[in-house]
Amino acid sequence: MAKWFQSGRRRDMCVILAGAEDGELTGQRLKTRLERRYDARIEPKSFYGALEAMADAGFVEHRTDGIADKYSLTEGGERRLREHYAWMGENLGEAGGEQ
Repeated sequence: MAKWFQSGRRRDMCVILAGAEDGELTGQRLKTRLERRYDARIEPKSFYGALEAMADAGFVEHRTDGIADKYSLTEGGERRLREHYAWMGENLGEAGGEQ
């Protein structure tokens, strides 16, 4: 597993991006959804540092749309997220939809 994915926060950011309605979210909307999940405020420097690191690693894509910065998963980010999901299912005994 890539080192970037060893962080629970980064994994959760990828999960939120994967579930985004349009396949992308503004940085602020992503941060807000993550803060709601954790029920805690996240320091902007820490949050955007994690996003930048994931973009540098090629797992998150960044684009500017007017004044908003928008983020989405790359194919590599989606693949890693799905691999992690499968690994969790195997370890929880629920791989392939088995319950």
